[in-house]
Amino acid sequence: MSGHSKWATIKHAKGIADQKRGQMFTKLIKEISIAARMGGGDQEGNPRLRTAVLKARAANMPKDNIDRAIKKGTGELEGVTYEELTYEAFAGGGVGLLIEVLTDNKNRAAADVRNILTRGGGELAKAGSVSRLFTRKGVITIDGEKYTEDQVMEVALDGGAEDVTTDEGIIEVSSTPEDFESVLNAINAKGIETMSAEVSMIAETEVSLDNDGTAKDLRMIDKLEENDDVQNVYSNLAIPEGFEAE
Repeated sequence: MSGHSKWATIKHAKGIADQKRGQMFTKLIKEISIAARMGGGDQEGNPRLRTAVLKARAANMPKDNIDRAIKKGTGELEGVTYEELTYEAFAGGGVGLLIEVLTDNKNRAAADVRNILTRGGGELAKAGSVSRLFTRKGVITIDGEKYTEDQVMEVALDGGAEDVTTDEGIIEVSSTPEDFESVLNAINAKGIETMSAEVSMIAETEVSLDNDGTAKDLRMIDKLEENDDVQNVYSNLAIPEGFEAE
């Protein structure tokens, strides 16, 4: 669920994130519900809902869960009303963080985010000071052990992708937000399985720290992501070559 995407993707590929699948589904359900509440339950007329559903399908969420989340958002089923908030912050070493929140209690969410930042050596930043460091992109990840980069590249570029790269056995397809859906549909049409698919915030430049600094910031990012009110955390932290988490 994170914008330090390569690190999060590698964790997922190695099975470390499997234990968080239930929490991931909870966050996806919240995103689907708020998208349906804001723009209606018709995916054809609601691009945000369509993107949220595509992301849920890429994470192998059951169709019944998706349908219930839409109905909660439209009011057909009783549900919780969420507010959207975005916090900008700096972690240790000047690493930028964008923290997206969906919450039914913004005072609780604000207190929790501040507390996690303070304990982890971070601090809130002025509006605009961090968001300017990121660009919104479509990001689709595929297991490089199942498919070759050439296989994926031909399909992805035909679908409108901007770039296809491979790192640590993970094939990453990037696109503009506008072309995300057509690229994902092209990949799905060829029967290529995706590990994740989302419109994410990607850092234009990254900040490199030593192993200790990297580990400390990653621990804080993990704490933020584990919070029930936090939907996404994006960072511009570069992971050192050969880095292994504790």
